[in-house]
Amino acid sequence: MKYTLFDPRACLLGEGAFWHPERQQAFWFDILGRRMLSRKDGRELEWRFDERVSAAGWIDHDTLIIASETALFRFNLKNGSREDLVPLEADRPDTRSNDGRADPQGGFWIGTMAVDASPGQGAIYRYYKGELRKLFAPISISNAICFSPDGTLAYFADTEEQTVWVQDLDGDGWPKGDKRVFLDLRGTEEYPDGAVTDAKGNFWNARWGTGRLVCHAPDGRLLDQVEVPSKQTTCPAFIGEHLDRILLTSAAVDLGGAQDGRSWLVMPNGPRGRPEPQVLA
Repeated sequence: MKYTLFDPRACLLGEGAFWHPERQQAFWFDILGRRMLSRKDGRELEWRFDERVSAAGWIDHDTLIIASETALFRFNLKNGSREDLVPLEADRPDTRSNDGRADPQGGFWIGTMAVDASPGQGAIYRYYKGELRKLFAPISISNAICFSPDGTLAYFADTEEQTVWVQDLDGDGWPKGDKRVFLDLRGTEEYPDGAVTDAKGNFWNARWGTGRLVCHAPDGRLLDQVEVPSKQTTCPAFIGEHLDRILLTSAAVDLGGAQDGRSWLVMPNGPRGRPEPQVLA
């Protein structure tokens, strides 16, 4: 796989990369910088917030659902207005939102974690048709939330535990049965961060601290990998008219390299993604 620079702006903690299929536009976040970034027609775009924001999905052409440290809210891209939908651990100033993604049934999954990354303080939630339900806890560092193309499986990770799980879903997208280990990376230098699946169900995972994006088959076999100049890779998303490229974010926190925190464009040479599902909100 080849790669090139997608956006030169350094993020302290890049996350939440996703492609809005109606707008044909990529969005991503700098969690610690409290901003959402984008590009359109070669222009750099940025929205700033008064709290940490980390992940989003699309509700309609001009409206996103955004996860912050206190709420899930509707955000109007035309005028910048905000309408809160539900609180998200608003009574816990020690936690914030982290990784999140829309599921094929129209729900939105979002993970939380301690601001100081203290173990076991986070959880994973699902928002669906006005209801926010806690699904998994305790979680230390929620990550790798993504779904099989047919919507029957959800993936998620606890980066601190170096483990990725897979979970069966019912027809409405709620978990059924027990989660199973998909990738056990304990005892290695591999820490699973954000992830996305492609049209064939392969699992593309950023590996924190390695600079790599790694692709696994649905049975866990290693298929491919690429290394970019940013050591702390964080979140991939298939983007572009044909969904045949991958936006890969990174983090510059605690690092001083010129390339750290930048966002990269990976060309996977064959694999294609799927349009991000519309969130029912």
